[in-house]
Amino acid sequence: MKLKTLPIFLAFLLMGVADAMGPMSDAVKNQYQLSNVMATLLSFFVYIAFAVFSVPGGLMASRIGKKKLLLLGLGINALALLVPSLMSPGFAMLLACIFLLGIGTTFLQVAGNPIMRDVSAEGNYSRNLSFAQGIKGLGSTASTYLVTAITAFVLFKGMGWRSSFPLFFILMAIAFVAVAMLKVEESKVDKPPGLGGSLALLGQPVFFFAVLGIFLYVGAEASMGRFLFPSMKSIGMDEKTAGSFGPALFFLLLTIGRLLGGAVQMVMSPRTCFRLSAALGLLGGAALMTGSQAFAIAGVIAAGLGFANIWPMLFSITVEEKPERANELSGLMCMAISGGALVPLLMGRLVDNGMKSMAFIIPVGCFAYLLLLSLKGGKRTVQQPIPETSARNQYELQ
Repeated sequence: MKLKTLPIFLAFLLMGVADAMGPMSDAVKNQYQLSNVMATLLSFFVYIAFAVFSVPGGLMASRIGKKKLLLLGLGINALALLVPSLMSPGFAMLLACIFLLGIGTTFLQVAGNPIMRDVSAEGNYSRNLSFAQGIKGLGSTASTYLVTAITAFVLFKGMGWRSSFPLFFILMAIAFVAVAMLKVEESKVDKPPGLGGSLALLGQPVFFFAVLGIFLYVGAEASMGRFLFPSMKSIGMDEKTAGSFGPALFFLLLTIGRLLGGAVQMVMSPRTCFRLSAALGLLGGAALMTGSQAFAIAGVIAAGLGFANIWPMLFSITVEEKPERANELSGLMCMAISGGALVPLLMGRLVDNGMKSMAFIIPVGCFAYLLLLSLKGGKRTVQQPIPETSARNQYELQ
């Protein structure tokens, strides 16, 4: 591994910080006396940034360069984390900071995938990109643990739910300096993707259904991150156990599943793996609806492994339909990340109406659609799927 790839790997690690906003929502809900729908706005403002800034970010990368866009994303994230590190903001100010975090993370993902090619040794790009996907998953898992674990330190104990923000800020600042010192010879893009041309692809059913699948998948994943912790508590687990077997375990298994995904697909076609993953995710969501602690833990395990590789498999299968339009398709799929903003709002409404564990009917419905989509035949056989990070991050995009 070349040393010049390390700052980029660090940037991928910090992309996972935004995933901590879902698990943090329960503490924010108690702090500000919010409904579940209002607390879900934390993750809403992160994900909606993908819908608004993914394609503009790709256009910016082609004009100012990928390294500058990466620095811009790290700088925006550092600013977003600094405010709640220094003060206890009002809820409106907190949402503004979270929205900035969403914008910065969007730019990190826009720039991260293509710049990895620029810093990788010849022949190592795919391997480095797959590894970066696992690194991002580790960032999501670590961020989720830190939300609760860091409050045990005396220095941060009085900050409550805000205690993880100073550490996240320091890491963003370190990454900013590391990337700023990095010398990169960037590859150039002849023509950036256009929004109009991308949207026109939605007129073809195969692409419309795939983009809808990404929308629902991301929405289901965000719903799990937001509601696993309170759901585990509602079925009788104490706070520590609920934290360990809820979102933290879910994100850990997402990471493990993504690291294992490449090996699995050496012996299994992407479409077969897509079908099995969708079925496993569906079963996991159904187990969470039972209200049983044992079934809930089993459901988290099944869902974590089932959710892990839906994105790269669906992306690669879809791109094989029209590989010459890969950039535009990638842009559309990244805008569909906005499902992480909208779907949890619906689940939050069900939770507020007293449905508790039964509210997991929302991710179950999302994965029922994905299972149906996976059963559709494909025009081509895909030999090498594009990693999730590759898809999400190429706003080429990504």
